[in-house]
Amino acid sequence: MATSHESSGNSSRSRSRSDQQCQVMCYHGEIAPLREVKYNGPTYGKKFYGCSYWPRTCGYFKWADEVHEIRDMQMRLLEKATEIAELEMEKGFLEEKIKRLKETKLKLDDVVEELSIENSEIREGLYAAKADKRLLLSLALSWIFFPSLCVD
Repeated sequence: MATSHESSGNSSRSRSRSDQQCQVMCYHGEIAPLREVKYNGPTYGKKFYGCSYWPRTCGYFKWADEVHEIRDMQMRLLEKATEIAELEMEKGFLEEKIKRLKETKLKLDDVVEELSIENSEIREGLYAAKADKRLLLSLALSWIFFPSLCVD
């Protein structure tokens, strides 16, 4: 199974930065050109990436379809990582909101406790006023019905 080591594309090293980010890199850190098997055999016509320093290579070799699968997996991984980061950010916002709500609840609990105490004091005052009113009414009625007891 022999392979050709001729580049099947533009081998110019002056590519843009975004092109380099999408390119396959060999172990030298250089762009690995896309090549094609030219010799007859079971892999004839199959595309592969190899070291750009042929024949003194770093040993880098990947079939093109494997690279595309890896890129697809990397893209899915990046999407999932982005989704996780967004969810973690949302979680942080929700935790902060829960913290603020708990603080508000504690303040409201204190207000409810104060109002409960104030309500109890007002009830006690109303019961005392009601008792005083009954006493005065009883006294007034006793003067009306028993006037002879009031005069000496």
